[in-house]
Amino acid sequence: MAGRITLYTARLCPFAQRAEIALAEAKVPYTRYEIDLQNKPVWYAPRVNPASKVPAIAYGGPDVAPDQPSPDSVKIAESLVLVEFIADLFPKSGLLPADPVKRAQARFFIEGVSGKVVPSWIGYLLGKAPADDFYEAFEYIQGLLPASGFAIGDFSIADVAVAPFLARARVALLNDIGKYPEGEGRKVWETITTGKFARLAKYAEDLAARESVNATFDEDNVIKGMRARFSRVAQ
Repeated sequence: MAGRITLYTARLCPFAQRAEIALAEAKVPYTRYEIDLQNKPVWYAPRVNPASKVPAIAYGGPDVAPDQPSPDSVKIAESLVLVEFIADLFPKSGLLPADPVKRAQARFFIEGVSGKVVPSWIGYLLGKAPADDFYEAFEYIQGLLPASGFAIGDFSIADVAVAPFLARARVALLNDIGKYPEGEGRKVWETITTGKFARLAKYAEDLAARESVNATFDEDNVIKGMRARFSRVAQ
């Protein structure tokens, strides 16, 4: 029987949403504690995650209030580590395939997400990289997708890794939020969801419709938070 789980998370953070999606797929009870990323509790770094980042999990230990984490619980951090931890704890979730080949394919897909999609998206959003880098990353990811279904066929850790970033790319680009050239967002979104990116578009649509993804993505708050961070608001 799995131990008690307390998840320290933040609605705005795509990395934190990964852990929330994994727990939603596992369909297990847990305690959710929202961390204000602009005003983190003084106890959070010394008692939960020395890096002071989300997500993090306190696993096991006594039943205590989440803002009073017990030293007897095990503290685990880093989003992809947590996703695999949850998949290992709850194998019936299907997040981690039993087939070693499928596991390798899922992890290879995640390498592409971590090494190409995430940095190119953040770079473009911050106005530090061209849209072409973003297109190249998604062309690479699209090339790994099967003809239908999710990243390796069935929903897995691979999809958990990329879903929060596709969701945020959609709302940011369609609302023209970011430091890229004003008015360019909608054009970029149209590019990666039409024409040669038709398979990626269907994949993004399937991810957005997944209950675990949809239920853990607070679109209104994400838009509000992104607008607060960036000075330009869509006209």
